[in-house]
This record gives sequence, structure tokens and C-alpha cells, in this order.
Amino acid sequence: MPPHLHSGPGYLLQGLRLMTHPRLRWFVLGPLFINTLLFVGLSWLAITQFGQWLDSLMAKIPEWLDFLAWIFWLLFGAFLLLVYGYSFAVIGNLLASPFYGPLSERTEEVLTGRNSEASMGLTQWLAMAGSAMKREVVKMGYFLPRIIGVLLLTLVLSLIPVLNLLGPPIAFLWGAWSLALQYLDYPADTHRVDFANLRQSLGKRRWLSLSYGGSVLIATTIPLFNLFAMPASVIGATSFWLERMDTERTGAKN
Repeated sequence: MPPHLHSGPGYLLQGLRLMTHPRLRWFVLGPLFINTLLFVGLSWLAITQFGQWLDSLMAKIPEWLDFLAWIFWLLFGAFLLLVYGYSFAVIGNLLASPFYGPLSERTEEVLTGRNSEASMGLTQWLAMAGSAMKREVVKMGYFLPRIIGVLLLTLVLSLIPVLNLLGPPIAFLWGAWSLALQYLDYPADTHRVDFANLRQSLGKRRWLSLSYGGSVLIATTIPLFNLFAMPASVIGATSFWLERMDTERTGAKN
């Protein structure tokens, strides 16, 4: 594959285009079913609680800043939308992780032109599912302390006029970085690259990684569209890996 073909958002768009490929669509049905159930649950929670959370946050704005209330409303609304999208992605990835490893592996076959028609047996699928769940535990060990840290930071900032404007950008950057790590980890697992080395490699491509992860995060905040965003992100991340990372690793070996 030619290197540097896509931009960060371009990988997500490529993932959306490839979802209906005959060799991939069956691997997408499982995640879509899980995402649909999750969408119903989280959307119901967001609809019933959104107004209450927003009113609570708006009540903290001092009277002398009332003329800026509409700006705070937009920022707080965007922040809550990011929380919804990020929660959807994290929980959905955890539940559907057994499907995403095989989806990434089959995507690589499609993108590289390999035509392995060997069916995956139950034993092989269970082994991949077990490996995927172990990787999720490792990732949660990295993500959870930082999620708590970002949450506490944004809560503190929300109590300080003017500085509370920094909350949504901080949450967005963290969400973009963590989702880039989340989805690039599936092709990394296929290539036996551990999570620590993946973080180091993506750190060298931080802006590209943030643009990709940011595109995924925005996609997960859009109702109904987010049902397809996660499997499309796995496909896009596999393309990202082949174009930007696997080429470099192959060159280094040579």
C-alpha cells in the first residue's frame, strides 16, 4: 500500500466505505447488534438527565457573567455531548472487543490483497476473543486513572469562571488521544505489538493520531451514526496501521 495516502479523518471515511465489503460485513453485524442495545440505553439516560445536568452547571455561573450565558450553555452542552460519545465508545469497545480483532485481521487481508478463505473455527475465535479481553484489561489500567484525572480537572475548572472554558477542549483532546490508542490497538495486537510500544509509536505521530481519534470521537456523539462509527473505526485504524506504521516497521527490519 502506498504510504501517507489518507488524513486522520480520511481513515474513518475509508472505514465507513469498506463496512459493506463482502468479506467484512459479516464481522460488522455482531458489533452493530451490541451497539444498538447500548445506544438505546445510553440515549435514554442522556435524554432523561441532560436537562438536569445542564441546569445544574448553568446555576454555577455568577450573575455578572449572565451576558455570556449562551456561550457557557453551548460549551457545557458540547462537554456533555462529548461525555455521551466517549462513554458510548468505551463501553461499546469493551463489549464488542471479541469481534474487533477478527474484523481488523480480515480488513488487513482485504487492504493488502491477500485472499485467505480459510474459515475461523470456534477454538481460534475463542482464543482471539480471550486475547482481546486481556488487551482491554491492560488498556483499562492505562485509561481509568487518566479518565478520573481528566474528570476531576474538568470538574474543578467548571467551578472557576472563565477557566471553565478550558474544560471541553481538555476533554476533547483526551478523548481523541485515548480513542486513537483504543482502535489502533486492534491491528497492533494482530502484529504482536504491545500496548506500551503502541503508545510510543503513536506519540511520534501525535497530531495525526489526534485528528483520527478526534474524528472518531465526533462520530460517536452523533445519534444513530454512532452505531456504525465503531466498526468503521476498527477498519480505518487497520488502514492507518498499514499505511503509517507497518511500512515503517518493515523498513526498519530491512
